[in-house]
Amino acid sequence: MTKPPLEAIPSFVAALGDYEPLARERMTEGAWAYISGGAGDEWTLRENIAAFARLPLRQRVLRDLSGATTRVSLLGMDLTAPILLAPVAFQKLAHPDGELATVIAAGALDTAMVASTQASTPIEDIAAHARAPLWFQLYIQPDRDFTVDLVRRAEAAGYRALVVTVDAPVNGLRNREQRAGFALPDGVSAVNLHGMRMLPPPSPEMLLFGAPLLENAPAWADIEWLRGLTRLPILLKGITDPEDARRAIAAGMDGIIVSNHGGRSLDGLPATIELLPGIVEAVAAAVPVLLDGGIRRGSDILRALAFGASAVLIGRPYVYGLAAAGAPGVAHVIRILRAELELAMALSGFRDIASIDRSALAAQGRGITP
Repeated sequence: MTKPPLEAIPSFVAALGDYEPLARERMTEGAWAYISGGAGDEWTLRENIAAFARLPLRQRVLRDLSGATTRVSLLGMDLTAPILLAPVAFQKLAHPDGELATVIAAGALDTAMVASTQASTPIEDIAAHARAPLWFQLYIQPDRDFTVDLVRRAEAAGYRALVVTVDAPVNGLRNREQRAGFALPDGVSAVNLHGMRMLPPPSPEMLLFGAPLLENAPAWADIEWLRGLTRLPILLKGITDPEDARRAIAAGMDGIIVSNHGGRSLDGLPATIELLPGIVEAVAAAVPVLLDGGIRRGSDILRALAFGASAVLIGRPYVYGLAAAGAPGVAHVIRILRAELELAMALSGFRDIASIDRSALAAQGRGITP
């Protein structure tokens, strides 16, 4: 951190993008590379945002907007708006209060937060400060007994769903992190993984294939095992292929999160908004489908809902708010998005979430080929 967090949010901060330079000034070079960077040449990272701009909206006028609301029901939760905070690891890289600031902001704005397995704060401490629903993002660990313990801890702490990230059995090619020489600083670690049995290091001649990490990576059998382990709803995060979505439903999953890991895993994947229609069609309303990746405006949320998403998750934008101003910054990011969503709905003629469909998009934007 090169500058202290802001004590008050400047009046010029009017959109989510205004937080990015403020965050950059307050993070080290390595931390910035970790939070803001993507995999490889970062094409997917850029596409996640750019693809929304290729979906023009359609305006309808003189619609009845009395009683308008953004409320939505999702897996037994009544949400003020279809916006969740995505799991982001090591939030103390952005602000000394880390995940505690985020969960306080989420509670103040009645917004569900998904806490990361790699949080820099114990998941019990996060839950103790929660005033809104909490989900727990789970990486199935090579140490399956430790994974069971993580699930039990989440259940005991009151987390209401598991979000299993399935698209990163190994880290993507993070060239920006490599160039910045990123390493976790003292005082920041995956505290919820302390005490886990570690895999042996790979042989010096190995690249990836045959290495212990890949040999112990989770497979569909582990998803079925997890389903038998808990009564909590389980969502798979990182689904980008319709066949995988159908298989997830067959395995008893309760939801799908269309995500390319924020462009941090496999560079070259399409934007998630372009993948969303195919997944929604494959799921055929069997379970909720959420979208993660590229949301920067309330109008982006409208586009995602038009393609059938039940809700969206935001990641980097709220971390930028966290870095800039702590809990007030995160809360302000959520508030901006809600205000923009309400405005986009009002000007498009939609008074509730359930009524939003592809008619929200201009004709040339409705027919994305899955």
